Amino acid sequence: MWKPAFISKIKGNELLIKVRQPINLEHLKTMYNGNLSKIHARIEIVDPRKARPAQRKLFFALCQDIEVWSGAPMKEFLKDYFYTAYSIENDGAEISLADNTKNSVSDANKLLDIVIDFMFSWSVPFKQGYELLPRDESYFLYQCCKHRRCMVCGKNNSQIAHYRAVGNRSRKMVDHRKLPLMCLCGDRHHPEQHKIGINNFCNKYHIKPVYLSEDDLIKLHIMTRKRMDEIDETNLERY
Repeated sequence: MWKPAFISKIKGNELLIKVRQPINLEHLKTMYNGNLSKIHARIEIVDPRKARPAQRKLFFALCQDIEVWSGAPMKEFLKDYFYTAYSIENDGAEISLADNTKNSVSDANKLLDIVIDFMFSWSVPFKQGYELLPRDESYFLYQCCKHRRCMVCGKNNSQIAHYRAVGNRSRKMVDHRKLPLMCLCGDRHHPEQHKIGINNFCNKYHIKPVYLSEDDLIKLHIMTRKRMDEIDETNLERY
């Protein structure tokens, strides 16, 4: 059951919600066997911002990069392909980046995430679209780490760098799940990060570190499942 509503008050983790249409209490009683003391609901916060021209420009720039990489004219095909992929991933919802679109900034970001994921997965070079990519988007930065692409210049086979220094600790003894990470090329941007300091570096390039999932830490050979289990067991013994 889906009902349009608006939040009229927020206090901590408590919300006062007013629905725009009456709720069928008899239907709720049927669903909950007559017990309406604890009704479960799913809340989706609506993004009121309309999809921006800059997002449309980025989408077609990335599609152009894919077209150049493929060596075949496929602009309309790519548009239809990614629009369809968006619809599949969002329960049949449609997407448009036209000037009169009803889609939001968040909707457009979901579409861009699909394109970026495709490009990373297939090692498509970021060229025309790279300068337009928002460096402060956590999804893009996460994909850089996952695929070892420099967050600044996009160079392949870059290095995983720690936001906070590991110090004298053995890297095998460090729980990287709790450490924010970056991916920087070894010949330019990683040395620059050490030279000017981490805060100045992040401010200069508008990037921020990310936390990697356990599966990605294992795939990148940063940690092993065995080491994670050992750390978890040690922590349990302390309590």
